[in-house]
Amino acid sequence: MTYRFRRVHRLLKTDEFSSVFSLRQARSTALFQVYARPNDLGHARLGLVVGKKVHKRAVRRNYIKRTVREWFRLNQASLPAQDYIVRAKLAFSRADRAEAVIALSTLFAKLARCRASSSS
Repeated sequence: MTYRFRRVHRLLKTDEFSSVFSLRQARSTALFQVYARPNDLGHARLGLVVGKKVHKRAVRRNYIKRTVREWFRLNQASLPAQDYIVRAKLAFSRADRAEAVIALSTLFAKLARCRASSSS
């Protein structure tokens, strides 16, 4: 098993983001909002949205993105073949990183349960 985060695992184009946003299957916590849409690629893909409203400093926004990408990289093998967009709602620091990772895990688990119940 490889734990790489290659280009094929990223949402890059505007229309890819738009198709996930238009489906509006979403779950949220205080820190994040996660949107999901099934894809036919056989693997999960990730898109990130961290706006200036979250934090004005690019350093902090980039830290949030790195944290989310790292979580996705380590957990992508257990995720269903869907396109995910993670939108940050609040900034967090290194001290709050563990809480943010737990919030991400919870959101993705909720989306998986929602998908499992809707497909049965």
